[in-house]
Order: sequence, then structure tokens, then C-alpha cells
Amino acid sequence: MDRMNRDNPVGNQPMELTSEDLLQTARRAAVRAAKPIMRSFREGIEVLAKAEGQGTYNLVTTADHAAEAVIVEYLRDAYPAHEILGEESASGAIDAEHLWIVDPIDGTNNFAHGLPHFAISIAYWQQGQPTVGVVYNPAREDWYCAIRGSGAFHNQRRMQVGPQRRLSEVLIGTGFYYDRGAMMRATLDAIAELFGHQIHGIRRFGTASLDLCQVAAGQFGAYFEYQLNPWDFAAGQLIVQEAGGQVTNCLGLPPVLGPTSLLASNGVLHRDVLAVVGEHYRRLISR
Repeated sequence: MDRMNRDNPVGNQPMELTSEDLLQTARRAAVRAAKPIMRSFREGIEVLAKAEGQGTYNLVTTADHAAEAVIVEYLRDAYPAHEILGEESASGAIDAEHLWIVDPIDGTNNFAHGLPHFAISIAYWQQGQPTVGVVYNPAREDWYCAIRGSGAFHNQRRMQVGPQRRLSEVLIGTGFYYDRGAMMRATLDAIAELFGHQIHGIRRFGTASLDLCQVAAGQFGAYFEYQLNPWDFAAGQLIVQEAGGQVTNCLGLPPVLGPTSLLASNGVLHRDVLAVVGEHYRRLISR
């Protein structure tokens, strides 16, 4: 049986961790989490209130909590000494030597409205470096996976960022954080300026992990957002980099493993996109 598809329980962990073992652990955790997610998606989604002050539009569902519980339990059984940082409940330290970063449903608003564009995102970071990344859309049966130094794959086909060298040749993806004030206006101003460079268009699909995978697959020339959390990009960042792309924050610096702005591109276009989105971001943070 293909090792990629086996679903055996994890036994005693080996003395030396291999990236392939870690990848398979992430994939098996995602498969388990997909069960309550897809059951809810088919049979009825229960929306809960998000944290106070975050607006009625920042949604969370019972499936978010159920899926994260499944992932956390599986990872803790597999690697009890590792820490886990999750969107809903797990609060592992970001400076841990062995850290799993989990978003049980990235794109919860899509999920809650019956749109099949959402993903489970699981990343393993070792000593502050992304080592394994898995992004899985169970509604589409789409897998995006990467191991540091070994490339990125979409359903086992190697991915490569697009070759475009001019903004006038690409689509650009973006996203809006839950701030509907200055941050939203800065994003809209950046979009307007990008249109002035004759880009083919802007796409806003509402699932950062999949947006990053679309950069890795060459579908977007670039993607930017002025605020993301670690679980939004921890897996997708590695997938872009392993597909030959570049990832920074919107000031051109390495993104921190915390709330941060993010710009991902095919690398060739990075400076050109940064010149636009970076200027609007600097104005935003200087207010």
C-alpha cells in the first residue's frame, strides 16, 4: 500500500524524527479532522459567537472546535513532547523547538456559508524554521504538501511558481483582516494602484492558506494581506518557498511567527509588488 495513503495509528515515535514521518503525521491528522468538518458541511453547520469585539463577521463553528480537538489529540499522541499552537484553543509557545501550528478550518466564513473553498492547515516548525507544511481542502480532495528542501506538491504533482516577469501578466490575490477601518481602506488603495499597473485582476477568496498555494501553483503572481496570524500562513509559507517563490512581510522583511503582514510572490515580481503594497502598509502603520 502507498505509504502516503496509509492510516495506521502512530506507535512509539522514533529516536530521530524524519521529515517524511512528520509529513505523514500531518496528513493523517488532517484526514481525521476532515470527518467532522465534512459531516457538518453536509448535514448542517452550527455557527458560534467569536471573541467579543471581533464583529459578527468573524465566525467560528462547532466544526472548528471539533476538528482542532481531533488534530491536537492526534499530534499529542504522536509527539507528546512537541508544542501545538492552534487558532481555537491550543496555545503552544511560538519559540518552542518543536512546534505544530494548526488551523482546523481556514476560511471559516466560506465554510459557514456553504462555499467549498476552505482548508485544514497543519505545519511543523523546528527551531523557528518551517519544516513541513500541509494544506488540505477536504471538499475538493485537494492536497498541498511541502518538506523543507524537497519541493512542494499538489496532489503529488510538483508545483512551481509562475514565470511571469511583469505585473501586466498576472492575477494578484489579497485578503482583508477583520478590521473594516483603516486597514481595509489601505488594502483597497493598494488594489487600486495595482490596477494602474495593468494587472489581469484581483482575487479575494477568503482562505489565506489556499491563496498561498495558488501562488505556489503559478495561478497568482503574488498575494498580500496586511494582517495574518501564524496558523493562516505557517504551512502555506513553506509551500510557496519550496515551489520557488518568495515570502516576506509587507516591509520586505522575514515574517515573524506571530500577527504579521505578508507578501508572497513568484520572486521575480516581489520587488514590484512590494513597492506598491509596502508603501500603503507603511502609511497604515504610521497612523
